[in-house]
Amino acid sequence: MSQVSEKRHFSHRLRDTNSAFLPARAAGNAPVRVGFVLLPHFSMMAFTAAVDALVTANLVQSTPLFTITSYGLHSTTVRSDLAIDISANHTLEALPLEGDDALDVVVVCGGFRCELSEHAALSRKLRLAHRKEKVLAGLWNGAVALAYAGTLDGLCCAIHPDNHSFARERFSQVEVSNQAMVVDARTLTCAGPSSALEMMLMMIERLHGPDTVRAIREILSSDRLADDSETRLTLAENDPTLPGALRDLLRLMNSNIEEPLGIEELAGYVNLSRRRVERLFQTHLQTTPSRYYLELRITQARRLLLQSDDSIANIAVACGFASSTHFSHCFKDFFGVSPSQARQLRRSA
Repeated sequence: MSQVSEKRHFSHRLRDTNSAFLPARAAGNAPVRVGFVLLPHFSMMAFTAAVDALVTANLVQSTPLFTITSYGLHSTTVRSDLAIDISANHTLEALPLEGDDALDVVVVCGGFRCELSEHAALSRKLRLAHRKEKVLAGLWNGAVALAYAGTLDGLCCAIHPDNHSFARERFSQVEVSNQAMVVDARTLTCAGPSSALEMMLMMIERLHGPDTVRAIREILSSDRLADDSETRLTLAENDPTLPGALRDLLRLMNSNIEEPLGIEELAGYVNLSRRRVERLFQTHLQTTPSRYYLELRITQARRLLLQSDDSIANIAVACGFASSTHFSHCFKDFFGVSPSQARQLRRSA
């Protein structure tokens, strides 16, 4: 029994990649309810960056972590800064702060051309949310609305640089930061799209831990720009924090999925002893070379299984398994269902 239990756990490098496909954990708390108030001419890029973090958080876990709702001030149609009309779910009047469907987080989405005058109904909603101890957030110059409501008094906030002078002149009780993002216990503010993503990732990490955020980053930052201005995929073999020899070993493994190399062969290619190779994997990846290789192959098989219509037998061969029976046993050990069941579940979803 202990051997089967061990097989169900990926090492940390590949656990995040596969987390959404692992057996569901026992039901925990209800999803966090997040509401976005879209001001006219709001920044589409900042809004989608924040929403993308939440949506991806739901995708990398087997149960939803967040629900997302949007609100327009007067109408369910809101013009963005790109002159594209966005359909919000509700108007501000319907924004719930009490009862079973009350929001947990209220995010005000501003933009470069948003009006900086106070909207009385929004201020009333934000003051009520503050009294109800909801988390309040502002994107771009969304912090201006929070400041009008008095929820930033005595606090520091981030806001787009174009609005610094206005905010400092108008709100003497609020400290305007030169940082792109400021996160307090129940208040989060940011100055633009990149910091909007980071702000939401910080909130997600507080709620659900670093593993969830690592999985989100793996998806959203897969093509981030390296220091040498070369765009590289964020694969483990490209991780500059790992020793060069280990990265070479990972490249060899990735290039030899269908016909896996033996550990002695891998060691020979990089001119290291088998013991040295095993130490590298244990020190930096907290697993053995053979274990990591198996996890790599089963991950590749899971992708092919759910992203193609190829037969299970062909996928088994393509991923270096001796037979479809052996592949099915390994797959069920990791994911709790057989390959055919996993494919059926994905299609029904």
